[in-house]
Amino acid sequence: MATDTMTIVISAIGIVLTLGTSTFVGAAWMVRRIDAVDDKLSTRIDAVDEKLSSRIDAVAADVTDLKISVARLEGPPRHLLTASR
Repeated sequence: MATDTMTIVISAIGIVLTLGTSTFVGAAWMVRRIDAVDDKLSTRIDAVDEKLSSRIDAVAADVTDLKISVARLEGPPRHLLTASR
């Protein structure tokens, strides 16, 4: 094998290894960043979920109290036929 051919083959292998390594390192960095952002985001979502759940529970309790109050104001249901005689 000639020296020129061997130099070209070694250079091509070096380029392929360099590009492959940099692609792998870049992908690993992106995965770590996505995991870090995902952890922060899930923490924030959990906090918002807890706050929203407490608000929904408070509204549900208010609605239940309101239903009871309205039922007391309206009294028993009226019948269609009344005994007038």
